[in-house]
Amino acid sequence: MHPYKRSTRVSDLIRQEVADIIMNKIKHKTLGFITVTGAKVSDDLRNATVYVSALDEHEGEKVIRKLKSLAPVIRSELGRRVKMKYLPSLSFRIDEAMAYGRKIDGILDGLETEGGTDIDDEDLF
Repeated sequence: MHPYKRSTRVSDLIRQEVADIIMNKIKHKTLGFITVTGAKVSDDLRNATVYVSALDEHEGEKVIRKLKSLAPVIRSELGRRVKMKYLPSLSFRIDEAMAYGRKIDGILDGLETEGGTDIDDEDLF
């Protein structure tokens, strides 16, 4: 028995393969620099959501539109690489984790500039 669910294993595989397909097979200049950060496959393995992040966060919606138009090509290549009874349909979304991390960093930086803390660094160790 495997230590985790099949949908989780398929998610990892799809993330790797879609990233490779985008990087090596699709040479579209309007995509810019994107990273496939994750994939989530439904328990019935029929639907997959692929999360991507763009280097330029203002280009995110444009990248998603382009990936949606390229989804049949990506799915076709994925079908050649991955042998499954049912190949999941692909949808693409922007990964909000990077923006969330920047927001948290901004909040922490703001706390440091407001007056710091009452605890000295020596007290921590």
